[in-house]
Parts: sequence; C-alpha cells; structure tokens
Amino acid sequence: MKFLVIDDNNKSNQSIVETLSKLGSCESAYDGIDGLYMAEAKAYDLVVLELILPKKSGIEIIRALRKKSNCPILIVSALSTVEKRIEGLRAGADDYIVKPFHREEFLARAEAILRRYNDNFYSKYVNDGIELDYNSKMLKINGEYVKTSGKIYDILECLIRSRNIIVSKDQLFNKIWGLDSETVITVIEVYMSKLRKLLESYGCGGYLKTIKNLGYMWSDAKSAASD
Repeated sequence: MKFLVIDDNNKSNQSIVETLSKLGSCESAYDGIDGLYMAEAKAYDLVVLELILPKKSGIEIIRALRKKSNCPILIVSALSTVEKRIEGLRAGADDYIVKPFHREEFLARAEAILRRYNDNFYSKYVNDGIELDYNSKMLKINGEYVKTSGKIYDILECLIRSRNIIVSKDQLFNKIWGLDSETVITVIEVYMSKLRKLLESYGCGGYLKTIKNLGYMWSDAKSAASD
C-alpha cells in the first residue's frame, strides 16, 4: 500500500508517516502545489492532508482530485470548527480528524476508510475464479496458481486495488518505478503486453481494459474479448 501525507508541519507530517508505516509505505509533501502534483501523478491508496497549507489549500486539493479520482482522502487538520469539518467532507473527503489526535484512533480511521474502498484490503481480491492474495503476492485462477513476478505482479495489484477506475500510464509508472526512475515510460506498454498475454492464456484477458489515450483499468465485469 502507498500513502501520501500533505502537511507543512514537519512534526505532524512525520507523526502521520510513522503511524501509516504500519500499513505500507509513505511519501510526504509540505505545500499544496507539490502535494497536488504528487497526488495526481501517482495512484495512492490514501491521501492524508491538512487544510491549512502554503501555496494551495487542502480544500482546493480535494476539489481538484475529486474531478479525476475517487482516491480515499482523510483530513487531519488544526481547524476544528463544525463549519470547516462540513466544508471538508462536502468537498469530497472521506473523514476528518482534528489535531491533536490520538495515533491509534487515526490508524483505526485510516483502516476503516481502506476497508470501505476495498472489502478484501487485509487479505485478497476474489472475483469469478480470480484470487490475488496481497499478503503472499500469489495469483490463483480457477484454483491454479499462476506465476507472476516483479513488475508484472506490482502492476496487476495496482490495477486491481484501483479497480473500475482508469489508471494513467504516468500514475502506473510513478507508482511502480518511481518519480526518479531513469527508465523510459514506454516500459509500461511492454509489461502491460506481458500481463495481458498471461491473463489471456487463462481466459481472463477481458478484465484488463485499455482506455484509449487515458490509460488502463481493471474491471470486475469481464468483456467478451480483451480490449
């Protein structure tokens, strides 16, 4: 799992990062512009942000993200008024925690959000004979274990965790290879081709869709033929 924390307060930012590290890896941004750029560039499993940010407010970030993504968003803010909480939630956030916060409560709320977005968050994805176990990183199709390794598995898990949502090439590349990678982005097409052939060999190519000029999507509904 990958998380993004957007908070200009270094102490608060690091506290949240340390807490979320129990669930996965975290990246940080310290102002609104960098935070929005990172949130749009990658497919994060959860974005945690403060509303009071330099350069661009948390509300602006939420509204911008909601035009493109349904990525889970958790506000952790020093603003404690009822009006601000309502504004944040109506802008598109999934939950709102007021600072200072108790770490265990924060973690419980983050886990609750992730469960709502993925019923099998802690264990596996199961659909029509396909099972992907996130813990063992094993793929099983119709009871048969299918060998997947390295980047092919990472891409498959990323798409399944974001299922029914279009994931752009940039988002896939940045999440799997990283923003600082020297690898060219066309490598995505190579690995997607390998993944599609693997799925098609088991009659499952129809779940993996190519959305022209936009990216890729894993759908719970199987097409008659792969796109």
